[in-house]
Amino acid sequence: MDTAPPPGDGQPHPDRGRSGENAGEDAEGKAGENAEENAQDKVREPGWESVWRGALRRAVPLIQRVSSHPAFAVVAPHVLPVLDRAMARLTGGRVLLGAPVLSSALLTTVGARSGRRRQTPLAAMPGPDGTFVLVGSNFGRPGHPAWSANLLRHPQARINVRGRDIPVTATLLRGAERQAVWAELLRFWPPYATYAARVDRELRVFRLTPR
Repeated sequence: MDTAPPPGDGQPHPDRGRSGENAGEDAEGKAGENAEENAQDKVREPGWESVWRGALRRAVPLIQRVSSHPAFAVVAPHVLPVLDRAMARLTGGRVLLGAPVLSSALLTTVGARSGRRRQTPLAAMPGPDGTFVLVGSNFGRPGHPAWSANLLRHPQARINVRGRDIPVTATLLRGAERQAVWAELLRFWPPYATYAARVDRELRVFRLTPR
């Protein structure tokens, strides 16, 4: 009596085709996962911006000492804003020179006398409530910075933070409110204490509230 040969004796196993299909699907799936992981790794790889940010963060103590020196107040106002504006134009406001060291923003105001739009890159301390605090330090120079006069005359302004444009209303802080914020500002950027001690005027402090 003829009997069917057992699977594996030269006859196709009924599940072998299905196993081959599954193996092919698994291989394709793994290949797709590997390709996706490789793409993610490329995104995570540090580019020039990440390397630059990391180098500046490591140099924060040195930068703070340099920025506290009187010579810095002579040179910086003529160099840093120009470089920052150029960087902001190239990156759409996403990158500012000081951003890796401390939170920064591009402030747009209306000129107090000219009525024209003015843009100024500044350190901006973010608050937990979505507000930002600006200090009119002017690098520790005697006069108030022009942008602070613009805000007093026209409190409605805009700031660009990492490429995000935000309409804001500026409020000049006084008395106890200013004193409380000042303590936070000294933790945010200790050289403010040096700037304040160098001048006779009180540094103007503004809170910018998103509209």
